Formats: sequence, structure tokens, C-alpha cells
Amino acid sequence: MKYSALVVLLMVSTLSFSQKSILGYSKESGEAQLKAEEKFDSYLSTKNIEDWIKRLSARPHHVGSPYGKANAEYMRDLFKSWGYDAELETYYVLFPTPKSRLLELMGSNPYKAKLEEPALKEDGTSNQKSEQLPVYNCWSPDGDVTGELVFVNYGVPDDYIQLERMGIDVKGKIVIAKYGGSWRGIKPKVAQEHGAIGCIIYSDPQGDGYFQGDVYPKGPFKNEFGAQRGSVLDMPIYPGDPLTPNYGSTQEAKRIDRKDAPNLLKIPVLPISYSDAKPLLQALGGPVAPEKWRGALPITYHVGPSVAKVRLKLEFNWDTKPAYNVIAKIRGTQFQDEWVIRGNHHDAWVNGANDPVSGMAALLEEARGVSELMKTGWKPKRTIIYCAWDAEEPSLMGSTEWVEDHWDELSDKAVAYINSDSNGRGFFDADGSHTLETMVNEIAKEVIDPQTGVTVLERRKSADATQASTVKAKKEILAKKNLSIGALGSGSDYSPFIQHLGIASLNLGFGGEDAGGEYHSIYDSYDHYKRFKDPTFEYGVALAKTAGRATMRLTNADVLPFDFKAFQKTVSTYATEVTSLIETMRESTEVENQMIAEKRYVLANDPTEKFIPPASKEPVPFLNFSSLQNAVANLEKSAATFSDLYAANPKPNTNIVNLNKLLFQSERKLLSETGLPRRPWYKHTIYAPGFYTGYGVKTLPGIREAIEQRNWKEAQEQIESVTSALIKFSVQVDAANKILMMR
Repeated sequence: MKYSALVVLLMVSTLSFSQKSILGYSKESGEAQLKAEEKFDSYLSTKNIEDWIKRLSARPHHVGSPYGKANAEYMRDLFKSWGYDAELETYYVLFPTPKSRLLELMGSNPYKAKLEEPALKEDGTSNQKSEQLPVYNCWSPDGDVTGELVFVNYGVPDDYIQLERMGIDVKGKIVIAKYGGSWRGIKPKVAQEHGAIGCIIYSDPQGDGYFQGDVYPKGPFKNEFGAQRGSVLDMPIYPGDPLTPNYGSTQEAKRIDRKDAPNLLKIPVLPISYSDAKPLLQALGGPVAPEKWRGALPITYHVGPSVAKVRLKLEFNWDTKPAYNVIAKIRGTQFQDEWVIRGNHHDAWVNGANDPVSGMAALLEEARGVSELMKTGWKPKRTIIYCAWDAEEPSLMGSTEWVEDHWDELSDKAVAYINSDSNGRGFFDADGSHTLETMVNEIAKEVIDPQTGVTVLERRKSADATQASTVKAKKEILAKKNLSIGALGSGSDYSPFIQHLGIASLNLGFGGEDAGGEYHSIYDSYDHYKRFKDPTFEYGVALAKTAGRATMRLTNADVLPFDFKAFQKTVSTYATEVTSLIETMRESTEVENQMIAEKRYVLANDPTEKFIPPASKEPVPFLNFSSLQNAVANLEKSAATFSDLYAANPKPNTNIVNLNKLLFQSERKLLSETGLPRRPWYKHTIYAPGFYTGYGVKTLPGIREAIEQRNWKEAQEQIESVTSALIKFSVQVDAANKILMMR
């Protein structure tokens, strides 16, 4: 045994004795819980995780595929063998797949895109052609369009402002955008808003190809033929089956007409490789692209338009497919109607060894470890529900339909939801409800990083400090004892839980040293994963330890481990940010209008190049943030009182059920009954995916986006909406405080 390994063993074995208490537990119950977690760790096996990754990714398993169903049945039977009450819950979801695809450059140098990822002898599953979905963007409409081509960089709103200044209009044209810079679905959405008739998205080698390192199969990065499949549903409006908003897509469910679904695009969209993109980009004329727009292909990047036209023709099968959710329960011994839910999706675009099977395998090993622990006498006080979601990749359909179908029970009984997805070698990452931040930090101080022997918290902290851009930021990170968890946007199955129903949620995983270009391609395989992602599969065990602790602590806590101080500090920061945002915008507008009036942009531009100066903007008014600031101040008092009372009385003798219900229902108070402007499905006033960021979170989204869109009336209304939610939240905390005052 190596000395370093011995040190790690000693650290782990003495951990439960060095820590006197954990949040939510009395001294006695805390010691018992820590011993149970130590025993739980001993059951976890890298071999099981490797075997499950190999088994579940052995064949393509997209929604409605034979192997997708086989995987669901296999996992259901595994859960049953471990003593869980397991079943398949099936929903019937719209899932378009390609019928025909054509992309061709016309003119004197014609080119027909290959749209094909070749099999590699080094990759054992890449030759399963008859089962693989072709490269496509799910939810693109059918279409046959021909037009000039324009390069739009990443295709986000700021890029179109730049094009406008260059005098380039995309109306009636097809745009080509690089992957990156935003979620893929934003690119055709913005193109459509600007009058484009089609959208092509390509993977530039600068992002995840040879510019980053050796390409597959020599290295992990995208080769010239690799392409990224993926959804382009406008999920910032609502996720799930677009035909059944707000209710589960059962066989009997009423469905709206496809043309009436507001989150379906109107222009055809297709992803391509950089091999197929190169001839298209070489055909572009017009000005040379701005320096920041240029990629790593051996060409001069022009903006366009092209002289030769491009034809994009797509046709899809718009079929309904069964989506098989695996739902496995262990009923609580004391509080059966308090549910701790743990989930990961099991469907993939192709074989999906990394996305999602690496996370799915860790969940299975975690669930098996819990079942082994139960054989020793450990019993869950609350009900644990393990979920393997189907149909996540198209638009979070498996989880969203389940949440919408069971919304009444979940609203009443769900304590928290813990999510994972892709997982690999590297650093611990946690995002979620800040009421759970303290619990996450306690766990991160106990789980040991497999490569270094320090805690995953210390390794994460070291990465954050070394990567911080300023000395001030480095000092702040080093001075803090705890990690600040991130906020949740979208992109995985936590979204319906937290943003639609207000269920406190976490998304946990590891990564950062597992970069590659396999994402959503046929090369996301067991062979690629074993070579480049987590060769020893130890980070799968690390995830099982981390998420397993979160699940078990929420399950068996005397008082649920919610802490409101971290939430209050975070919301206070968000409030300061939006206040500063409008001040910065006011100053920026004043300077910008002065520069426009004095023709500074015109004078600074090369007179030989076409340039249209920006239009002046209306002055930014002063908004009234006093109600929001008062609500944050009142919450600070309530949160501090809760912390003080809990420290003095961690396990009240009476009303424990009522206290815990107040705690886990607290997140519900942050919902707005009417939802966010223009997208009422999203009801959380603190966290939401951005309307133009997709996966990326917008905090205080109603306020922040109204300011960004210069909608001042709406911004003031949203200030009052957030204020109302925070007042309700404080009242909930105060009610919990009254119970803690009892002796």
C-alpha cells in the first residue's frame, strides 16, 4: 500500500470521529449517520460502474429505440433485485427523426455535404450504422430553402448588432454559426427573429477540435467528420413535449396542434462537421470577419454574403414514441409522505457513454450501496425515489412529463431533487438551491478526491483560486471556508422540479480534466470514455459518494438540513447586481449617445469600409429598488434568527413534522403564480434559464431581463414580484422560527 493511499484511508476512517455534528442531526444521530456513510463507501465498486457504462452504452439508445427500452427494463430489474419497488412509467412523446437531409453549395464550385460520421476501427461501437440516429437538430421543422449564406459567428444577439453595423442583413438568407457562445437552440431562434430562412451550425476546430489537442482516435477531441446532434426546441419558453404543456403526455392526454406550439422553430436547422463547413465558409465573400469571430480552419473567414447560393432541404418523421422512466422507491419508515428524489437520464443521442451513462452508472452504484446498507439495519426515515429518466436529450421530456403528471403530489411531498448527468475526471461541481449550500459544503469536506487525496472541496477551491483572474478574487476564494454553489439554469432534469414546482434541487458532478469533442456524436462511446474521460472509473465512485450522502442526509435528518443564511447572502448579491446593472446601463447610454451625436463611431471607422453607426438610445430612468432592498434586509433577520435558534435547539421536542414541512416547502414561496413574462411555465423568481442564453442561468430573471431589454415598466413590476416572493419566503422562515422557540 502506498503511503498516500494509507493517509487517505486514515483520513476517511477517522472522519466521523473528528466531526462532532452535521447539519440537521443531533450529536447522537449525526455520529450514527457518519458511521453509516463510512460503511456505504465500502460497498462502492469501480468495477460495477465500468460494467454498467459498458452495458448501457453497448448500442444506440435514443428515445423509442429497442435498446433504450431494453436498458430501462434492465435497470428496473436491477432495482427490484436490490429490494426497491420499481416500475416503468411510460409517456408518449413527440420525437421527430430525419427522413431526408440535403445541404449543398451551388454555383461554379458546387459541394454536397457528406453529413456522415465514419466508423473507426479503434471505436468498437461506431459501426452500428443501422441503429444510429443521423446527425441532425431535433425539432427543426421540415423545409426546403435556397439562399445566400452569411456567417454570424456564434449567432447570439450581439453578433447581429455587429452585422448591422457592417451593413449586412440576413433577411431571406441562410446563416451559418459556430457551436459555442450560447446554447445551440438560441442560434436559430435569433436567426429566425432577424428574418433568416435557414440555419446551419458547425463545430469549429477552435472549440473542440485540433486547436485544442489531438483528435479522435489519437486524442479525445473532435475529428474533421464529428458533428454535434442536439435539441433546438425553444426550451426557455417551456421544456417537455411541446404538444402537452403543463400536463403529462399520457396516451389519453389532449395535445395541441404542432403549429400552435410556441417553442417550435419556423426555419430549418442542421448541424455539420468542420469538414462539411469548410467549403461553405470558403464560398463567402464580403468583409473579413472580425478577429474575435475567426476560428481555426486554414481559411480566411469572411462574413458574406456568398455569391453562390446554398440549398438546405430537411424532412422529418413526426412520430410519437414511448418514453420509459424507471421509478424505484424505498418507503420511509417514519415519514413516508416526505420524498427525497434522485435522478439521472438514461437516453442518449447515440451510445452516450459519457452523456448520460457515466452519471447513470454512478446513480445505480449509489442505489445498490444504499440497499447494501439497509441489510445492516440502516433504514430511511423518508421515502427515497430513484429515477432513470428517458427522453431528456430532445427536451427534458421524461422528467418534465412525470413532474407535470404528478405535480400535486410532488408539490405536497417532495423534499428535494438531486440530479446528475455526465461525469468525468476532475473537480467537484455543485449548482442548485442555495438553501442546500451548507449541506453540500459539509459533504464536500468529507469526500476524498481520488487523484490527490485531499477533500473534493479543497481541490475545487484550489482550482477556483488558481483560475481566478484577479488578485482580489484569488484572496476572496482562499479566505472562504466554504464553496459558493452555482445557480441552476437549464439543460438537465432538475429544471421542472425547481423552476416549475419550486422543489429545492441540486445538480452534482465531477469534470474539468476530461475535455474532448465526443459530445452528442457517435464517438461518445465506452472506448472513448475509458481512454479519456475517467480511465479508472474512480470519479464515478466519487459521484456516488457525494450524491449518496446528499440523498441519505436529506432522508434521515432529524431537522431537514436547510440553511437560509447562504440563500439570503446570495439573493442580496443578486439584488446588488441588478441595481448596479441599471446604473452601469445609464452611464453607458449617456456616453454612447454622446459618441453617436459627435459622430465618433463614423470618424473612427475605416472610410473604405461600409459602416452603419448605432442609433441613439432613450435615457435610462431611475427605478425604485427600495421594496426589494427592504425584503432582503428582513430576510437577513429571519435567516439569522433561524440559525441562532437551530444552534440552540437542533432537535425540538414537538412539531417536528410541521417544522420540516415548513423547511422543504420554503422554496415554493419563491414561485410567481403568473410565471415569468412571456414564459409562464417558468415560475421561480430567483433562478431561470435566460431567454437568450438557453442553458445559462439568469438570476432574478424577471428583473434582469427586463432591464437588459430596456423594458422599464416591466422591470419595476418584476421588482415588486420578486419582493412579494421574498416576503412570503421570510414569513415561512419566521413560522419555522416559532417552532424552534418551543422547548
